[in-house]
Amino acid sequence: MSYRSYICKEAAARHFGLETLEKQAELVLAMSETKEVTGMDQLISETKRDEVPRKRSADGTSNTVLPKVVWPDVQPSLRSRLMDRLVLLTGRRKWWASVAVVQERVRKLALRPAPHCPVRLGRNVKVDLRFAEGWPVYHVEPARSASVRHHVIFLHGGGYVHEIVGSHWSFIAYLVDETHAHCIVPIYPLAPRGTAKEVVPATGRILRDLIQAVGAQNMTVVGNSAGGGLSLAAVQWLREAGHPQPNSLILICPGVDATLSQCTQADAARDVMQDVPGMIQAFRMYAGDLDVTHPFVSPLNADFDGLAPMLIFTGTHDLFHPDIVALANKAAGAGVPVEMHVRNGLQHNYPLLLTPEGREARGIIARAIAAAGSGKPSLSTVEALSSSPSRYDDLYKSALRQPDV
Repeated sequence: MSYRSYICKEAAARHFGLETLEKQAELVLAMSETKEVTGMDQLISETKRDEVPRKRSADGTSNTVLPKVVWPDVQPSLRSRLMDRLVLLTGRRKWWASVAVVQERVRKLALRPAPHCPVRLGRNVKVDLRFAEGWPVYHVEPARSASVRHHVIFLHGGGYVHEIVGSHWSFIAYLVDETHAHCIVPIYPLAPRGTAKEVVPATGRILRDLIQAVGAQNMTVVGNSAGGGLSLAAVQWLREAGHPQPNSLILICPGVDATLSQCTQADAARDVMQDVPGMIQAFRMYAGDLDVTHPFVSPLNADFDGLAPMLIFTGTHDLFHPDIVALANKAAGAGVPVEMHVRNGLQHNYPLLLTPEGREARGIIARAIAAAGSGKPSLSTVEALSSSPSRYDDLYKSALRQPDV
């Protein structure tokens, strides 16, 4: 099914009452108490899988540092559940159904590459196109602000085979508008032309140069899905090359293990956007002549000592979820400050979706960036959860009206 058909279905769903469902869902969400905990064994009831187990020493005491976990004890909103049904109707999951499907899709994209130019960012931001490492790099800044408070490099998702799309640009515009940040968006080459062996070091060098220009404390790295994996690999490259780490790392449903070995059949069945065979094939294409377990491709396998503090988002119906939990646990065990936000029954990339939960996640991200720009400690999670509707809704709807990408 084409992206245009997807747009039509989204628009039709909104026309037939999705806005009313959202109001009902937000009322239910507001009545639920958010629980903030620091140990997974406190968080998970007997009916939930203990996904971040404590390791015990010989005397039975815990010897593992765990991430700070925020897991609201609520079920998906009505709007999120309806969004799942809409995504299933689009047939997007079939994009990843098999090796052959992915190979054919990549072949077609090579013949007719998707555009990467910004779309409908709104009047509050301005865009400048530059080049680094031979790549187009977009610089997005507030149109009316005299001074930039912080700098953000955003690495987009798409399984390393799909180009940046309208929903990414809407998210970028939201961040710039809300935080008055300067956002740098590298358009890295896609697989199989662009492989991890070249993409990760080049991304690391771009990040190194930005840090040298503005200072490590003024730089935050944000990545979603495959871009989250690339973000993690790039800061690991920085560490290995002896360069400073950025202020923080914000990972939105990152893909960090190309083998997906921790993803069970049940995990895969719950994901309405992705499927295991196609995702593994996309990772293989991106790996090129590297093994898929190489840290450039699977950064979960690298050393985590000395990395930047991490803010991580995951939904339990994302097939990346088990690997993301392992990422948070491993990073925290290495002494990295980690805050992980988990949402029951939510899908891959939920922070970018037009749902109440997505709005909350965007509020948390914007507050973290704004706090970094002000030099103050981050606001508490509970404060961030109270974020109100913003221009993102209009930007996202505008992006849905874009032609096929």
